[in-house]
Amino acid sequence: MATLGAAPIVQSAFPVRASRQELVATRGHTALLLALCLGLTLGGALFQMKAHSQPAEPAGHPQVVPLYLSLIAMEWGLCLYVSKGCLRHSGTSLRDLIGGTWRRPQDVAIDTGLAIGLWTVWTIVEKGLDRWFGPAHAASIQTLLPQRGVEILLWVGVSISAGICEELVFRGYFQKQFEGLTHSKWIALFLQAAVFGISHGYQGLEACAKIAVYGALFGLLALWRGSLRPGMIAHSGTDILSGIFGI
Repeated sequence: MATLGAAPIVQSAFPVRASRQELVATRGHTALLLALCLGLTLGGALFQMKAHSQPAEPAGHPQVVPLYLSLIAMEWGLCLYVSKGCLRHSGTSLRDLIGGTWRRPQDVAIDTGLAIGLWTVWTIVEKGLDRWFGPAHAASIQTLLPQRGVEILLWVGVSISAGICEELVFRGYFQKQFEGLTHSKWIALFLQAAVFGISHGYQGLEACAKIAVYGALFGLLALWRGSLRPGMIAHSGTDILSGIFGI
């Protein structure tokens, strides 16, 4: 791992010199992952078009357990794909992508505090974006949220899986890989945020824009902290609270 100790909380400034980040995987590996993200976007767009074209019917609650289980499997499948690609090309491990370490209770407390702060900032930003774009939700998405005991437990599993795996893939893999390709931390940050937003096309165009901003904020914290751990905590907590409590 590049850094054995916990990253300092305060840094004077982000480095402005050209980045020396090397590629963590082959270009072909990244292209295939980007194609998968594009496929998710196109699939989501078709889903929304079909949902909007159908006549309005009384909203029923579908069987979501198989969906949640498939989402958990998909998230960890992405982690496995990233892990294998990185290890084969550059020897980069998942621990290298995550960064930081928890050696003392204080380290956990610091990252948890940063996660709470990030969640607070995002909540404020999201309300501002809702004023701009409007709070409309994508068609049929709300019916897929958990309502029963087993569904709620599985939703927590989906949320934790998304928090760990999506931060690893987007703020870890993509952000480092784009930095290696562009030699710029800032271009990499915004590119991964754009891909992150596009990958959530199933939630609608407005949501894609909001989620891209979300990805930029989380990428900024990962860049400053040198660790994905606070973002993983915040991401998991955000999904749990929004899915179960609507917060």
